[in-house]
Amino acid sequence: MTGLLLRWIGNSLAIVFIAWVFDGVSIGSVQDAFIAGAVLGVINSVVRPILVILTLPVTILTLGLFYFVISAFCLWLTSYLLSGFSVEGTVTTLVAAVLVSVVSTTITRALHRASGTHDHR
Repeated sequence: MTGLLLRWIGNSLAIVFIAWVFDGVSIGSVQDAFIAGAVLGVINSVVRPILVILTLPVTILTLGLFYFVISAFCLWLTSYLLSGFSVEGTVTTLVAAVLVSVVSTTITRALHRASGTHDHR
């Protein structure tokens, strides 16, 4: 349960950071960022695995690069579902998705270390 909470915080803080860095990514408030972090977490847990399996041949043919498109789709879907979070443009969505993933992973790992919990992946 703690791991899920830490990933939610990591996603939310990553979204705040990316919205600060990119003009094409915007959030209405910090509360909207935390809601977007939760929605992105659910989409990454439910939708992403299905997409990865369905697009496996394309991902293999592109040597894994299509996985970035899946990440971008998940971020776009999050922005589509929420009015307080938006991502504008295909390239911005693609770059923002990669950066959200990297920043979120970094923050989540730091929070795991700080809290004394261990991620068993």
